[in-house]
Amino acid sequence: MTELSAGAEDEQASLRHDGDDAVRVLVVDDEDALRSTLARVLRQRGMEASTAENAFVALDLLDKERFDVVLVDVRMPGMTGPQFLERVRATGMPVEVIMMTAFADIATTVSAVKAGAFGFLTKPFVSNESVIIEVLNAAQFKRLRQKTRDLERALARSPAGEMVGNCPAMRDVYRLINGVATTNSTILVLGESGTGKELVARAVHERSRRADKPLVTINCAAIPKELVESELFGHTRGAFTTAVAARAGLFESANGGTLFLDEIGDLPTSAQVKLLRTLQSGEVKPVGSDTVKHVDVRVIAATNADLKAAIAAGTFRQDLFYRLNVIAIRLPPLRERGDDMLILAHHFIQKHARLAGRPAARLGNEAAMCLQRYSWPGNVRELEHAIEHAVVLSESDTIMPSALPIEVSGADAPLSLPMGLPEPQQPAPSSVTSLVETLGLSQIAYAEAKKRMLADFNDAYVGALLRASSGNMSEAARRSGLDRSNFRRLVRSTSVDPGPISKQSRDGDE
Repeated sequence: MTELSAGAEDEQASLRHDGDDAVRVLVVDDEDALRSTLARVLRQRGMEASTAENAFVALDLLDKERFDVVLVDVRMPGMTGPQFLERVRATGMPVEVIMMTAFADIATTVSAVKAGAFGFLTKPFVSNESVIIEVLNAAQFKRLRQKTRDLERALARSPAGEMVGNCPAMRDVYRLINGVATTNSTILVLGESGTGKELVARAVHERSRRADKPLVTINCAAIPKELVESELFGHTRGAFTTAVAARAGLFESANGGTLFLDEIGDLPTSAQVKLLRTLQSGEVKPVGSDTVKHVDVRVIAATNADLKAAIAAGTFRQDLFYRLNVIAIRLPPLRERGDDMLILAHHFIQKHARLAGRPAARLGNEAAMCLQRYSWPGNVRELEHAIEHAVVLSESDTIMPSALPIEVSGADAPLSLPMGLPEPQQPAPSSVTSLVETLGLSQIAYAEAKKRMLADFNDAYVGALLRASSGNMSEAARRSGLDRSNFRRLVRSTSVDPGPISKQSRDGDE
């Protein structure tokens, strides 16, 4: 029996740290020896393992007990593995399902993975460790999904409104928001584009004493430079050519409430002078007027620019920077937020499924891997757009990589047809095609992909042949069309474990 790798040991330790209980696994197979052997291997790795001889017994156990992972055979009498999976998903049982299959059942198993199975293991197993690692990965994914569901239920009492995430950097953000919300201090929100700076302003406003007053937002980069002062401070009739009537500025509109100045680094220098004066005195003077008006406005500014560099370049006033930078809240980029990315993805799936009036799909494992590999230069905003794209285009209850934007999935762009033309009928994919897609082999170099595919084929072929020959090497060699010495060399080149899981007997003529 192979030793558990350091990576697997670390993952198991992480799972034990995450939850109070050991990983609980249910093994479902009509083959007594395989069932008991798998349970023993799992227990030797510190997991709790139960067994069921068929899917009906397994469903009854799932009703009564909590399990993290179910290992279920594809072919069983009475109810098959895919039918069992359908029942589990229909009842919403919080458990991850791994299919166990012979090589001949790969196409069926791939369909099951698309329908919500976590993954599959091909019999005979490459090694005991491959089983352990797949189970640990499924348990980790299950607990992450549980954390996501817990977070969704807690959103109504979230420390920061619509903001979602639980990484250490975001917890620091929440603490700052709650700490400064009830004060009148000016706040400067710093972060890359798309990190959620406006959400910070909204969360501060909603928790402040000004919550029943307006929250007014303006993007300083979106206003023509010649109109910025008029937008902020208002103007009188005739103050400039197009001023056909007097108009109140945004400071007056936000009186008693909060004014959010996004992209403050793009504010023209002339407007910076007047903004500084207003922040210091609480007074505004409309363009073209000699009358000063008093306003009570809390200012929250935000930028993705380096204001200190702008000060050095002479494009931003140093005194305004210090006046704005009373409290600084820094938002981390999405690439530094760890598991928050999947939590946010789940949140956006729920949101956009609701807006589209359709049931929320499950994020498939392959799609989740694509999300984790991508660098997200557009941060949370880009992630939301990608998930909206996937929700709209997904054709099943599981989001696959093909539903994600091309730059996220890494797939080639499909050719678009002229409007009104029927879709060409494509031949059904072979089991090999499905396997290539499922294992992501199209994402790696040809030579490496071919090497991996051939190794998997050899393992599966040799294992199936030995089982069909009851472990008799001479009979297996005869069926393969190879002489015994060449067949033995083939067996030695594979990773097939001739141990207890594969139930092979000794060669009768040795």
